[in-house]
Amino acid sequence: MVPNSISKGCWAVERLRWGMLGAAGIGDRDVIPALLASETAELIGIASRDLEKAKRKSEQYGLPKAYGSYEDMLADPEIEAVYIPLPNHLHKPWTIAAARAGKHVLCEKPIALNAAEAQEMADVCREAGVHLAEAFMYRHHPRIARAKEILRSGEIGQLRAIHGVFTYNGAGNTGDIRHNAEWGGGGVFDVGCYPLSAARYFTGEEPEAVTVQAKFSPEHGGVDMMASGLVEFPGGVSLTFDCGMWAAFRNTLEIVGSEGRILLDPSFLPGADNDSITVVTTDGERREGPYGVNAYILQADQFARTVRGLEPAAFPAEDAVAGMRLLEACLNSARHKTRAVL
Repeated sequence: MVPNSISKGCWAVERLRWGMLGAAGIGDRDVIPALLASETAELIGIASRDLEKAKRKSEQYGLPKAYGSYEDMLADPEIEAVYIPLPNHLHKPWTIAAARAGKHVLCEKPIALNAAEAQEMADVCREAGVHLAEAFMYRHHPRIARAKEILRSGEIGQLRAIHGVFTYNGAGNTGDIRHNAEWGGGGVFDVGCYPLSAARYFTGEEPEAVTVQAKFSPEHGGVDMMASGLVEFPGGVSLTFDCGMWAAFRNTLEIVGSEGRILLDPSFLPGADNDSITVVTTDGERREGPYGVNAYILQADQFARTVRGLEPAAFPAEDAVAGMRLLEACLNSARHKTRAVL
């Protein structure tokens, strides 16, 4: 085996050399530990507009480099890929800058502020020959593919409906960037994107129309703090969802068939010891799992295999564009109190 590499079958694969563009909290909690644990990744350093902060973070994790600006990281030829956890309004400019610097990009969700931005990002990355992925880590967990396999098998009959919820109470944190509308704040962007993406995945379809009601709070920058909606898919299947940042914590997804249902609870934040699937049919109830895996590591691994040419992207950039189109429609429906046709 070549140095600094991993094996995949008969292949020797060079580890993907990562940089983190920004020092956001999600990096500390989830992404940095995942990159350090991944056998496909080598985390080189962290960039911050404050060099001392970047140095502290890099030293904390034993990383060889720290950068005092995002530009410095993008100019480093050792960096092959960047993870972007910046506020939503900065996703587009820094993804484009990274692509033009020849870096592959894993960008936090939602990938942009609207579908036009997402399309521009996808176009620039394609032209630059770099891989762009939206960081919905839950989709890389094996139970998601397994749930779709169960659905396709017909065990729960024909798909009739999907119901998803993702809420938490962050109303007291008035300095939160999620309370800034111009920066892409609000509950639909922050957590509503999860059940919306899941419904697109499990139906295998793009929606036809949405109707959403939301609570826009003047106390929180005018963003949608709560939202409930109906998403219409072809064939009469629908997603009903509620999401937001001003309610008790809930995190579940239910896939309802004519003969049974599949329950993911928790759905979008599975832990290594709490990531089972519950299947309920007329024959009874069973649980599959726990799987005991880290979805953030699996996300990094899939990204690296795509970059190295071992497998196609699990979710290409055009999927992110379609997702943004749906998010836009949801917010337009809520603001104008109308049914939005896609």
